Amino acid sequence: MGQIKEPKPVKLISSMFTVDLELLEVARDRLSKVFGPTDYESDLLPFDHTSYYAAEFGEGLMRQIVAFAELIDPERLAEIKRLTNDLETSWAREGKRRINLDPGYVSLAKLVLATTKNHGHRIYLGQGIYAEVTLCYRNKTFRPWEWTYPDYASPPYIAIFDQIRELYLAQLRQRGQL
Repeated sequence: MGQIKEPKPVKLISSMFTVDLELLEVARDRLSKVFGPTDYESDLLPFDHTSYYAAEFGEGLMRQIVAFAELIDPERLAEIKRLTNDLETSWAREGKRRINLDPGYVSLAKLVLATTKNHGHRIYLGQGIYAEVTLCYRNKTFRPWEWTYPDYASPPYIAIFDQIRELYLAQLRQRGQL
C-alpha cells in the first residue's frame, strides 16, 4: 500500500482570450486581486488555431497566458473555474461572452486545465468541473497528448509553459519543497 501524501502546491495559470484588449487588462487585474500578482505574462498571441469561437466573440481573437506568483492547492481548481465562469458571465453582453478565461495549473509533471465539458480523457473534480492533463513533462520539456488542443501543442505554447515551469521549480526550491 502506498503512503498517502498531500500534493505539493501548484502554479496557477490562466489563459485569456478576447477581441477587446482593454477587457483583457481588466480581467488580468481582477484575477490578480483574487489570486495575487502575476509573475509571468505572455506576449499577445493570435488565437487562430480554430474558428470555433468566432460566432460568439467575433474575429481577431488574441490570447494571453498569465501565471500567478502565489502557489495554490490543486484541490482548488474546480472552485477557481467556477469563479472565472462567473467573471465571464458578468462581462457578457446580450448573452455572448466577451472574454474566455481558462484556469489551470502547472506542476512539475503536467499542465492541467479546468473545463465544464466532459470527455473520455477528463476527470470529474466536482462542482460541475472536469480536469484535463493537457501537456505532460518528459525529457526536459512539455509534450502534447493526442487530445491536446493544436495551439497548446505548438512550439510557442510549449515554450511558454516550459518558462512557467522554470519559475515554479525555482519557487519550490526557494521554499525547500524539492
